[in-house]
Amino acid sequence: MGTVLEELSAAVKGAAANVGPSVVGVGAGGSGVVVSAGVVVTNAHNLRGEETVITFADGRRAPGRATGVDVDGDLAVVAVDTAEAPAVAWSTDPAAIGDAVLGLANPGGRGLRASVGFVSATDVSFRGPGGRKVGGALEHTAPLARGSSGGPLVDSEGRLVGIDTHRIGDGFYLAVPADGDLKSRVDALGRGETPARPRLGIAVAPSHVARRLRRSVGLADRDGILVRGVEEGGPADSAGIKQGDLVVSVAGTPVTTVDELASALAGAGTSSPVAVGLVRGAEELTVEVTIAPSSSGTGSTSTKTS
Repeated sequence: MGTVLEELSAAVKGAAANVGPSVVGVGAGGSGVVVSAGVVVTNAHNLRGEETVITFADGRRAPGRATGVDVDGDLAVVAVDTAEAPAVAWSTDPAAIGDAVLGLANPGGRGLRASVGFVSATDVSFRGPGGRKVGGALEHTAPLARGSSGGPLVDSEGRLVGIDTHRIGDGFYLAVPADGDLKSRVDALGRGETPARPRLGIAVAPSHVARRLRRSVGLADRDGILVRGVEEGGPADSAGIKQGDLVVSVAGTPVTTVDELASALAGAGTSSPVAVGLVRGAEELTVEVTIAPSSSGTGSTSTKTS
C-alpha cells in the first residue's frame, strides 16, 4: 500500500509541477488554463464583461479580452499576453470511468491548488449559465475549492482531459471533456465566432411554476412554459407576446419544458416567421414570430432569456 500511495503522490506532484505554470487566475474569483500562445480558456461564468485580468503562476497580471463567449456551453476564450507561460498538452485518449485525474486551479490568482480523484461517470448532462442543457460532461471526484471552475482537469501524465465547470454535490464535480469538439469550439471562439442560437427574447419559468400560478388565480391546469418577462424590442415583443403568457407550441410542436422549447426553436430556424402557440388566461391564440439568432449564447432554454 505504501508503494501505491508513494507512486500516486509522485504522479500528482509531477503533474502539478508540469501543468502548474499553465494554470491562471481569471478575474477576482475564477481559474483558467493556457491552451496556446496568447490564448486562455475558462468558463463563461467567470467573466463579468469583455475585459478581465489574468493572473499567471508567477504572479504576473495582464489584461485579457474575451474573443468569444458561449454562455450556454459555459466556455470562453480570452486573448492575453501569455509571455513564458506554457500551453497545456491535450490528451489524445478519451477519459474513462476509473481514470485517475488531477484538478488544478488558481482561484482569482491566489495560488495553485491541486487535488486528485477519479472519473466516476461520462456523458453527464448539466445546465449552463443560460439554462441550456449541456451533455457529454465528465463527472469526477477530485475536490475543487471555490474559484476552481475554468481550471484544467488532467491525467496522471499532466495531459488535459477536461475543463472543470462546477460541483454537483455529494463530492462530485463536472468537467467539459477535452476532445475534438472542445478543440473546435475553442478555435471558433478564438476567431470571435460566438455560437448563434435561435431565441425569442423572453424570460421563462418551467411548467410546474405555470401550473401553480394558474391554480392560484382559478385557471385550469395547462402544460406550457410561463413567460416571466419580455425583452423590449425583441422577437417576442414585436409579435405581441406578453408577460404571463404560456408558450405551448412552436411551429406546431408542443413544448412543456425549456429543453423542448430549445429543440423546437432550433428546428424552426430563423429564415421565416414561426407560429408560436400561446395561452393567455383562458384564451388560446397563435402569433407569428420572426426568430432572432442569439450571438451571445444567452439562450433559448434559459430561465432568464429565451
